[in-house]
Amino acid sequence: MPNARTARLSRRGLLAAGGALGLGAVLTACGDDDAKDGGADTKGSAKSGPWSFKDDRGTTVKLDEAPKKIVAFTGVAAALYDYGIEVKGVFGPTTTKDGKADVQAGDMDVSKVTVLGNVWDQFNVEKYAALAPDVLISTMFDDAGTLWYVPEASKDKIAKLAPSVGISVFDRQLTAPLQRMWELAESLGADMTDTKVTEAKKRFEAASERLRKAAKAKPEIKVLVGSASPELFYVSGTNLSIDLEYFKALGVNFVEPTEEAKKATGGWFESLSWENVDKHKADVIMMDDRSSAIQPADITEATWKQLPAVKAGQVIARSTEPILSYDKCVAPVEALAEAIEKAKKVS
Repeated sequence: MPNARTARLSRRGLLAAGGALGLGAVLTACGDDDAKDGGADTKGSAKSGPWSFKDDRGTTVKLDEAPKKIVAFTGVAAALYDYGIEVKGVFGPTTTKDGKADVQAGDMDVSKVTVLGNVWDQFNVEKYAALAPDVLISTMFDDAGTLWYVPEASKDKIAKLAPSVGISVFDRQLTAPLQRMWELAESLGADMTDTKVTEAKKRFEAASERLRKAAKAKPEIKVLVGSASPELFYVSGTNLSIDLEYFKALGVNFVEPTEEAKKATGGWFESLSWENVDKHKADVIMMDDRSSAIQPADITEATWKQLPAVKAGQVIARSTEPILSYDKCVAPVEALAEAIEKAKKVS
């Protein structure tokens, strides 16, 4: 999630840092730039007539009809899938080394989409052109409009092939991008009155209330958000990430990196050597669930195993890049609520 200010850090370290890393530049804006407030413009119908959508860059994309050949960042495609909208192609973490669906692919059948790139800085422009895309959709982890996982080297070629839509996941609470994805899916023809959709939203709201109550009942429980790489352990701050900002607003007591430490990463996180992994005291640890990060069961460092929260079994997964459908955001909220409810004070 850090932007170009963190470019001096290794890309590998940045990708593992418990936040997304906007290392590219802004894509050439497609469409009409007259709108600046980032609100939704869903005039037209997915069934007939013209389609338009104003994204979070303030760019309005206008087409003669709702796009049918959609290419999207994997996490965006997964969210749209939950609303009944299927895409033709994806880019970003889609399959694991054993060919199974990556955690960011959600419930999508990854065998039925064209994968244009599965890792950072990989995007097959020729395959993209062959799909004759109507629109490209991705998230944005900075305020400059950088489209996530669209490579800097080929962004201009990609921008010429189809207009793009950007949904911001930078420095706001989770509910904001959830609503924007809802609006986008609705504009594309999703039935937002479907029972599955409305019930998922209710479950998310119930989970949020449960977390609020848990945090209020146990304000002494400190939660640390981490991510592991072979060389370093990263402690995420809460001020820029959509999930952590939301959880903090619900009352969760988070461990925060020092301001001095966060300055080196644009405010996102603090890097610690494994020898210093015990710098911050915590009762519950949330660990990055992305395939780019080492998972808790695979961490062999003795200093990690000696952490009180680890010894107490109070470690849970964190959806560092949440799939922006209400259905997929229920489990992370419930997991944190349950962890706090059951947590013992060990710090």
